[in-house]
Amino acid sequence: MVLRDRREAGRLLARELQRYANRPDVIVLGLPRGGVPVAYEVAKALNVPLDVFVVRKLGLPGHEEFAIGAIASGGLRLLNLPFIHVNGIPEDALAEAIEREEKELARREHAYREARPPPEVSGKTAILVDDGLATGASMQAAVMALRKARPDRVIVAVPVAPKETCDALRAIADEVICAATPEPFRAVGLWYRDFEQTSDQEVKKLLEDARMVRTEPVNVA
Repeated sequence: MVLRDRREAGRLLARELQRYANRPDVIVLGLPRGGVPVAYEVAKALNVPLDVFVVRKLGLPGHEEFAIGAIASGGLRLLNLPFIHVNGIPEDALAEAIEREEKELARREHAYREARPPPEVSGKTAILVDDGLATGASMQAAVMALRKARPDRVIVAVPVAPKETCDALRAIADEVICAATPEPFRAVGLWYRDFEQTSDQEVKKLLEDARMVRTEPVNVA
């Protein structure tokens, strides 16, 4: 299965999520940037609100690919304190990583929602959507950070990912939906014909459009 683009991926994913259609307690959260076009189609098909959940992984100084924590929309912060203490990560190095990622998170928050507040997820079913997963590190960070905002349930939904990544996420999410788990996997982009980078402008436009397209309850079957 090779997807045409992220919009087609979202429509495919929406069919796996139709039991959540028209529910007032459901919100779809796209991980920017690439997850937002997918999430837009999901939210439109389910007739539920769409927003972004900006998460920035905090990398181990000198080995940034290894996550020692994350920061996310709404001032949420998650730190792997036992790992930080055991490995003697200097406070100034940690502070530098946090400051760097907070600047990028603030830039994206302003670019995407300007003065709008972060989404209210307390007591809701939050569906986290991305365009695909490889290691799943950013999605893991998103799930754990989102938990701090006290949603009722956290659902991970992606069009394509390795089976082992989806299985690992089931340990921390209430539900994980991976529409396709091809083997060998190699990379997310291989499963799209069009995998052009999503721009900040596109993310902002999709969020604006989503606020205008919600209608009376619809049947997505």
